[in-house]
Amino acid sequence: MHFWALLWHVRMLSDQPIALGVIGLVRVIPIVLFSLMGGALADVVNRRTVMILTQSTMMLIAILLGILTLLGSIHLFWIYLLTAAQAVAQSFDLPARQALVPNLVPARDMPNAFSLNSIAYQIGSILGPALSGVTIATMDLQSTYLIYAVTYVFAILALGMIGKVEQNLGSRREGLRFAAIKEGVAFIWNRPIILSSMLLDFFATFFSSANALMPIFARDILHVGEVRYGWLAAAQAIRATAAALVISQVNEVRRQGPIVLGSVALFGGATVLFGMSRAFWLSMLALMLIGATDTISAIIRNTISQIRTPDAIRGRMVSVNQIFFMGGPQLGEI
Repeated sequence: MHFWALLWHVRMLSDQPIALGVIGLVRVIPIVLFSLMGGALADVVNRRTVMILTQSTMMLIAILLGILTLLGSIHLFWIYLLTAAQAVAQSFDLPARQALVPNLVPARDMPNAFSLNSIAYQIGSILGPALSGVTIATMDLQSTYLIYAVTYVFAILALGMIGKVEQNLGSRREGLRFAAIKEGVAFIWNRPIILSSMLLDFFATFFSSANALMPIFARDILHVGEVRYGWLAAAQAIRATAAALVISQVNEVRRQGPIVLGSVALFGGATVLFGMSRAFWLSMLALMLIGATDTISAIIRNTISQIRTPDAIRGRMVSVNQIFFMGGPQLGEI
């Protein structure tokens, strides 16, 4: 909800596509700078505690965006600055969140767990953009930001309800040193399957990501308003949810390599179709196919990486992965 409202807001303040691309730049720089530190922290500090702090920080950022917009003091500078601040929080949040899942379920259930996790994320990715479009059209942008801020209350309550989570914590003193970060990078470098899956994700999303330009597609190419823009933003998640639901019910996913490669190939093909489309319904169809294929490959890649990584180093593995799977699309947006 926040991300798609933010892009629409930037398009209202500027008609230059590069203004939208800068959103990718201000997101990727903090991720590159802080992800490895976030991964090291997730291995030596309770991951649930880290998430409570990061979710609280992101809630405050959403409130600030809402207040600045309400007061009429919002400019591109403030949007870029607060987006960068949110990316810093995400750099610490994601390693803790993904590394937490294996602490909650046994290894044999991880593909199902990541599928269910993906379903939860994708449902939010359907409702959020759709609600964002309706809210912008019927109310205003500040209401969108403030409603989004309230949703963090439920996230923080959910983390509290999980209760104590057992975790193989490393030494806090050793874990936050450069040597610990270096150990995490070396671990991935010596695991070709994990490294190659990260590289595959980076290049696929670098060449096939166009989310930041969605307001341009909506307003200037497809000529639709805020509500249909919201549905374009939600389209990838609609089919992604169905794909995740199917995988969550499969006892064992066989021939994972060919499935990942096939999914990435279809992902690229669907992106080409989206770029060629001048019809709303065809663009929706292409985006839904993008979402489904991306989800299938992401679930399998996540499962492979998590199972092959010891718990004591899992946060650092996720932090390196974060640079690849978030860095690729953000650089691609620019």
